[in-house]
Amino acid sequence: MQWRSVLVGLVVLRASLSCVLWLTFGLGPNVSWGFNFPLGFSLHKLDLLFRDGTGVEPRSNSWSKQIHVQKYEETTSTCSKVGEESRKRSYLSFFDGNKDEYVRRYSSFPDTLKAKMKDMAREMFYFGYDNYMKYAFPEDELNPIDCEGRGPDVLNPSNVNINDVLGNYSLTLIDTLDTLLVLGNVTEFQRAVKLVIDTVSFDKDSTVQVFEANIRILGSLISSHILLTDPKHPFGEVGFEGYDNELLHLAHDLAVRLLPAFENTSTGIPYPRVNLKTGVPPDSINETCTAGAGSLLVEFGILSRLIGDSTFEWVARRAVRALWSLRNNETGLLGNVINIQTGQWVGKQSGLGAGMDSFYEYLLKSYILFGEKEDYRMFQAAYDSIQNHMRRGRESCNEGEGDPPLYVNVNMCSGEIMNTWIDSLQAFFPGLQVLNGDVDNAICLHAFYYAIWKRFGALPERYNWQLQAPDVLFYPLRPELIESTYLLYQLFDEDNPLHKSDNKYIFTTEGHVVPIDKRFREKEWNDWLPCEDGVLTERESNLRSQLSNTSNCNRIPEERRYTLPLKSVYMKQIDHMVGLF
Repeated sequence: MQWRSVLVGLVVLRASLSCVLWLTFGLGPNVSWGFNFPLGFSLHKLDLLFRDGTGVEPRSNSWSKQIHVQKYEETTSTCSKVGEESRKRSYLSFFDGNKDEYVRRYSSFPDTLKAKMKDMAREMFYFGYDNYMKYAFPEDELNPIDCEGRGPDVLNPSNVNINDVLGNYSLTLIDTLDTLLVLGNVTEFQRAVKLVIDTVSFDKDSTVQVFEANIRILGSLISSHILLTDPKHPFGEVGFEGYDNELLHLAHDLAVRLLPAFENTSTGIPYPRVNLKTGVPPDSINETCTAGAGSLLVEFGILSRLIGDSTFEWVARRAVRALWSLRNNETGLLGNVINIQTGQWVGKQSGLGAGMDSFYEYLLKSYILFGEKEDYRMFQAAYDSIQNHMRRGRESCNEGEGDPPLYVNVNMCSGEIMNTWIDSLQAFFPGLQVLNGDVDNAICLHAFYYAIWKRFGALPERYNWQLQAPDVLFYPLRPELIESTYLLYQLFDEDNPLHKSDNKYIFTTEGHVVPIDKRFREKEWNDWLPCEDGVLTERESNLRSQLSNTSNCNRIPEERRYTLPLKSVYMKQIDHMVGLF
């Protein structure tokens, strides 16, 4: 009977202590009983005493366990009256002197540090731009080893890593035009535009990848023209006397030279490469990647709506619909490489990275720009398939137990894992989830990529999540993680016109700035190319995604809106997952 007496005594003791705590902290600071209990004095130990004898921890949602999961130490503060202002403070602010490592490191971004980082970013840009202009212009890019310019590798046509991108048309100068405006350098922007007008021609015997020419050259020309002629002048008086839409004319000329890629294909999916002077090379292959063929709609669509010619949007949209119609009937997934003549999938890997990434990105961004419901229905269906077949880990990003969420590469037909690596291009996906309103999952996935960055100082081109080691060791300055970071945590340059103007903007997949303009939701032609059979099923046309078109902000508890976006325990779990400790 002695153990019963001990147990009863413990119950009474716990009840008494609970009353004391309630009286001390619940009645407010005006009541004092002469006691000064630290909040963390022994509640966790009492929980241990009151286990059921099986060695099982109490439920993780018990309030005492939640308080002590971060092992906060003694604090001398007492509860004060909670007013309107204090409600906006984090509940962690009551423990300011005793924050854990993650709260101390990530809960704030001081203005001084923000200004320092902004200056560093500006210096890095001008280091690259000034040296290009000094040592490389009018070549496509600067070779940093020899410190001289370079263009296509004409002696080795098979060197596609160089030749797909470089077309002997001053690539770097064109690609940086709108960045100069974002940085506020109107004078250099105007000088660079005049240089492009005076020196650039696309009448070149250069074979380039359609996708690369589209996102780097066509996208920048269109973006710069729009910013240059915007009557609202969000970046100041950037126009200059004598400008006669030359950038738009150059964009039109380039797009016309890319059109042969869409001819003579039985599916409407374009050839991957085209010669700017002669068209599709006679020895061109019949295989292309999903991203390369399906990520033309933003630039081609804007061009069509600016000049009133439906041709460019028509061919780009036809390619997207063709790819969509060839997805797997069971999983709803697409592969990463396809034969443009037979419609057969050559590569059956389905993932978020190389070969597929911007296909998903442009379905949503096209809808945001043009308002075509078809684009959003396709995106919704694709997003659901991704969640059903590629996502692994616990159901909720910031709640519950289990492994952190991770998106893996799977077989498009079965949904089974094909390998254990991810690539750096996948880091675009948190940003896309933000645009889709799935902010909680975006935060968790971004933290995973950031943890890899912390470990290696950059994102490896391929990272093996099973081995916790890179499979491909180089980092070619990929911008995907940067865009996701920007879309999640816009705190970097609040006074920039990009944030303060009446316009809202999105970025193309190459980072070119495009305003969300009502002009792009209007077209001068009637609807064409009606949906073909099998492109959109009745199920998809009525699809209602649980995550789409809504904000997760009102699903997040009040106290979490002013704390770390991801709980420390989960941040630590992700760090451990990538081998940081």
